[in-house]
Amino acid sequence: MIQFDQARRNMVDNQIRTTDVTSYAILKAFLSVPREKFVPDSKQELAYSDADIRISDTRVMTQPSPLAKMLQLADIKPDDLVLIIGSGSGYTAAIASWLSNTVVAVESDEALATAAEAAISDLGYDNVAVIPGDVKEGVPSEGPYDVIFINGTVEEIPQSLLMQLKEGGTLVAAKGDKTMAEAVRILRKGDNFSSISAFDTNAPVLREFQKPQAFHF
Repeated sequence: MIQFDQARRNMVDNQIRTTDVTSYAILKAFLSVPREKFVPDSKQELAYSDADIRISDTRVMTQPSPLAKMLQLADIKPDDLVLIIGSGSGYTAAIASWLSNTVVAVESDEALATAAEAAISDLGYDNVAVIPGDVKEGVPSEGPYDVIFINGTVEEIPQSLLMQLKEGGTLVAAKGDKTMAEAVRILRKGDNFSSISAFDTNAPVLREFQKPQAFHF
């Protein structure tokens, strides 16, 4: 039988700390949230592996190390209002709940959104709301947000999401495609947005953000 508590500590020590994640708050969050509660029952033995885990036909759960590094880049503060785009099973939202004041998470797959809300509720994380809806639209009614975290790789970032940031707010995403992506951090100043590329990363593609394929004649 898997000892999940030990597996969780091994994940933090051997996968996350070794990828330059030094934030005490993030390390504590990953030690505290039971990842096994956010994977299908049939895949619980994979919960702490350093690998992506398919959780539905449309979503793949990001492996722990790149997720932790991306969250460190987001620099979430205790008073922040955070929007998670593409919440999947709810694990990223649960981690963010330890880092922030309030988390709003949106997921296009209604069944996943329902399961995520149930898992988060069962664990008593009462500062998180999971909303079924179009991930490309975000949740403007609950914003503006201090941080928007896109939970996967995207080819493009819609202006409509950027406009849901507060003044001085930050959006973090993996920008690229299934072969190559880089972590980007975008800061809002008025109606202007400055972007930095931080590091190469690896996260499952969110297909809703793929550019339409062009036809060549």
